[in-house]
Amino acid sequence: ILACREISIEPDDTAVSLSAKLSDLGAELLIETLPGYLSREIQPQPQDSEKATYAPMLKKEDGLLDLTQPAVQLQRRIRALNPWPGAHLRWNGQVLKVHRAHIQAAPAATGKRLVSQGMPAVGTGNGVLILDEVQPAGRKPMDGTAFLAGARHWTST
Repeated sequence: ILACREISIEPDDTAVSLSAKLSDLGAELLIETLPGYLSREIQPQPQDSEKATYAPMLKKEDGLLDLTQPAVQLQRRIRALNPWPGAHLRWNGQVLKVHRAHIQAAPAATGKRLVSQGMPAVGTGNGVLILDEVQPAGRKPMDGTAFLAGARHWTST
């Protein structure tokens, strides 16, 4: 390691927005660090293997949301998996991609589909996940209210 920096992850960051921030930060850090490295003022340091983690390659099936998890974990997962492999639920035997969601601290049965704040929502292991932007199979992404306007039987389980 030649240098390192930290960056805040904002509540609305996705893998795409965070990647852009990290690219900018990496470029700045490279410009700052390279002269010191080339002049041998900065010496490489080994990475602390105790703090290192391994992240396996993502697969499409990693995007299936496990509604037994807390809503806050699911919302973070949606942001992390945007755009690939994308988060999704099963609805009417089809994939319903979830592009954006927010949480509501309210009781609801795990997996129960409901309407909250005028948006489609699902009960989770802890809280309610409100689906702000979804994409039904074969359709374009749409906000939750537009989805509800055409979604028959959303609240039937």
